[in-house]
Amino acid sequence: MTDTISIRRARRIALAAQGFGSRAPEQVGKRQLNSTIRRLGLLQIDSVNVFERSHYLPVFARLGSYDKAELDALTLNKRGPFLEYWAHEAALIPREWWPLFRWRMEDFRDRENWSQWSRQHAKTLDWIRQELAEKGSMAASEFEHEDNRRSGPWWGWSDIKTGLEALFANGEVISAGRKRFERVYGLASELLPQEILHREVSRADAQRELVGHAARALGIATESDIADYFRFKKVKVSDLLGELESEGLVRKVSVESWKQPAWIHTEARIPRRIEAVAFLSPFDPVVWERKRALRLFDFHYRIEIYTPAPKRIFGYYSLPILVDDKIVGRIDLKSDRQARTLRVQSAWTEDHADPNAIAERIAPLLERTAAWQGHESVSVANWGDLTPAIAAELRLPLLPRS
Repeated sequence: MTDTISIRRARRIALAAQGFGSRAPEQVGKRQLNSTIRRLGLLQIDSVNVFERSHYLPVFARLGSYDKAELDALTLNKRGPFLEYWAHEAALIPREWWPLFRWRMEDFRDRENWSQWSRQHAKTLDWIRQELAEKGSMAASEFEHEDNRRSGPWWGWSDIKTGLEALFANGEVISAGRKRFERVYGLASELLPQEILHREVSRADAQRELVGHAARALGIATESDIADYFRFKKVKVSDLLGELESEGLVRKVSVESWKQPAWIHTEARIPRRIEAVAFLSPFDPVVWERKRALRLFDFHYRIEIYTPAPKRIFGYYSLPILVDDKIVGRIDLKSDRQARTLRVQSAWTEDHADPNAIAERIAPLLERTAAWQGHESVSVANWGDLTPAIAAELRLPLLPRS
């Protein structure tokens, strides 16, 4: 018979698998950073930095304050242990995993629109390869060529940028870090160790290994959750889970109120309780799959970056508030770097949550967050049912909504 797991227990399993509930280390160094990224398998990258760039936030949520320069040394070093590829979206992954995505590189190479573009711009691609071979790693803006002009709106790509992205997607070029958040490109043949560059992994073996990584990172999940972790759109994940089940790595269970069956990784911890207080990035694996966030936490989530300001309900960049094993609200944070102030622009509770109890838990986290960001103060604006309690807990005036 299939085991049935309560939703509360499922939340604890999922959060423990993601690294929540453990005692935060007294000092966070490269060893703890490395271990956390490998537990997750990837850090999704996003360019918005109104508060902080996304890939820094999951680490802070799990470990607390750390030196971002140390994370940069691990993730933005062209020969470091992590590099960037299309794993979920653009994401940082362990360098040795690069061969596991070769099947995706091959699929990209075979896509008709890109193969046609590559044929039409063969000379441009050859020139890019030659430039990288002669000059080493470069950002797109550093290429001096008449084709390196944007076309169309401000986000339009030049032929050089398009060519670099095509070579990046098909594996000829890899990320060599970033400069001021602009991706730097280098030849895979120059930057990857031979044992990684020439590691042969079949499509089936690579996909099965990635499904195993996803199942372990999620702890307990539906087939669609697992498929989404590395964006398997046309892969028969059910067959791969069946193989992992026969190997004793996962087993099928049911979760209270879930319509779909679930899979639990055999290494998953089932803690009696989770003690955690964190602000989650919109691109944190705990919430990035919105249907899973709704199933697991009864939390309907949408960031409102692309919503016109008068129509925003919760704020520009609201972050889910995790307290223990529940998402109890959301908070819109902004780093005012000039004033050295962390601004709480809005904050809201979920229906089941007590504003005063939440404020008591998150007030110390807001102060730690401000210090981590190099700020000297916190301010709170009067927007949302949670902000009066936060201001009272921090003994701050409640400022008018900006």
